[in-house]
Amino acid sequence: MSPRTKNPDPICSFCGAGPGQYDFIVSGEGGFICGSCIEKASFMLEEFRGRKARSDLSKRYGKDFWTRYKPEHIKRYLDQYVVGQEEAKKVLSVAVYNHYKRISQTFASSRQAEMEVEIEKSNIIIVGETGTGKTLLARTVARLLDVPFAMADATVLTEAGYVGEDVESIIARLLQAADYDVSRAERGIVFIDEIDKIARKGDNPSITRDVSGEGVQQGLLKLLEGSVVHVAPQGGRKHPEQRLVPVNTENILFICGGAFEGLDKIVASRLEQQTIGFRRVSALPPHTTNILSFTTAADLKKFGMIPELLGRLPIITYTEPLTRDILRRILTEPHNALTKQYIALLRMDGIELRFEEEALDAIVQVALDIKLGARGLRSIMEAVMNDLMFELPSQNPKPKEVVITAEYVNQRVERFRRGSRQAA
Repeated sequence: MSPRTKNPDPICSFCGAGPGQYDFIVSGEGGFICGSCIEKASFMLEEFRGRKARSDLSKRYGKDFWTRYKPEHIKRYLDQYVVGQEEAKKVLSVAVYNHYKRISQTFASSRQAEMEVEIEKSNIIIVGETGTGKTLLARTVARLLDVPFAMADATVLTEAGYVGEDVESIIARLLQAADYDVSRAERGIVFIDEIDKIARKGDNPSITRDVSGEGVQQGLLKLLEGSVVHVAPQGGRKHPEQRLVPVNTENILFICGGAFEGLDKIVASRLEQQTIGFRRVSALPPHTTNILSFTTAADLKKFGMIPELLGRLPIITYTEPLTRDILRRILTEPHNALTKQYIALLRMDGIELRFEEEALDAIVQVALDIKLGARGLRSIMEAVMNDLMFELPSQNPKPKEVVITAEYVNQRVERFRRGSRQAA
């Protein structure tokens, strides 16, 4: 590439510019192109790529996308993986459906977009005890929709400039999950766990900054509402020499979850403060089993969440505590149920595995004792199956069938029982 060529008077084959009319010219096989034509061609190529990208996104996230995934269809899919939690599944299905309808609005023609009402984001906050399926709900929805999914832990986030992770690291994880395809990442789902751990430490002013509490909540505001953030592709802190990638969070769905330990007392206190004359009357319906089902934004504000953040999380739902019946169903019903996983693993070794009903009941009882929800079931199953999984593949001849009995379960989980008794 040079303004000088073998031809003493080269003429641009595209615009006909001669010597003195261009800054430089490039020679090719039987022709020339000047710098001005190169710039125009580059601009046209960028426009073409932009139109193609918008067309591809329209096909993927346009009207056909949300007409395929109706709320009832989303809930039926969730039913295959999450047992119980009917209210949370229903709320999440509607919120996701409306969110992707909102995204499809951006692909409408300009005239149509002017006539339509602008739809706001439907970010969600899920309140519930640990192990009740908050993370599983978000991950399962993302799998159904085939969109990038990233999970972040709010406990490691700090205000910019302090030890810990910046809030932008959440978007860096989503970008990695999308294989660095920015357009896909901008339509993904982010689950922020332990959101209750960044609650404001107290109403009284402090001489120290609340860098891992209110400071993080302030930092999350721009992400949740929708703005262009510059993230380091490989994660970590930003440095001047790093290449930063701009990501627009306007169409990213944020789902926040937390156990909110102590929130039930705040809700109960509010509901029982109604008075008639000198009598205090409880507003709680009879036979209430989950006080968190009455949670409002005012309760979360009292817990320590700032109003600006709650305004960007307009949808509040809850998960029910896991009962004996739900835990029992979790063991056997979902597509990826724990018992089905172990049956499949041993079947690969040519061994049929069977669980007695009493054995499943014994596992559920231990899970209720240690109070770890569905996560506790995995730990108990590992304790029950570990020795068998170690010994059976090497046995010769291998048994054709193995039956797990209640007696065997009780022998293997004695340490869990001792631990729960000591904790009590």
